[in-house]
Amino acid sequence: MTGQLCWIPSFASKGKLTLHLRLDPFQPWKPHTAFPYLCVPDYPIPGGSKGWATSQRLLQTGWAIVPTAQVRVSFRDDFGDDSVAA
Repeated sequence: MTGQLCWIPSFASKGKLTLHLRLDPFQPWKPHTAFPYLCVPDYPIPGGSKGWATSQRLLQTGWAIVPTAQVRVSFRDDFGDDSVAA
């Protein structure tokens, strides 16, 4: 199984970038924790990025990374605002 991953600011993480995934380009982005069967434990680094270990694993298996800026443009086009801008 391959899909797309992106680092997107999330409300739950107080605007910090967290890993989001989607299995198909037409699906909405969801936090990586919504896919427990794809996640691997985060590295025990204080203040480390949530999802970093999972992103490395998925990239090694052929997942595509989508630039955060591209997702921001998509959100603005879809919702007419800058609510996901950092």
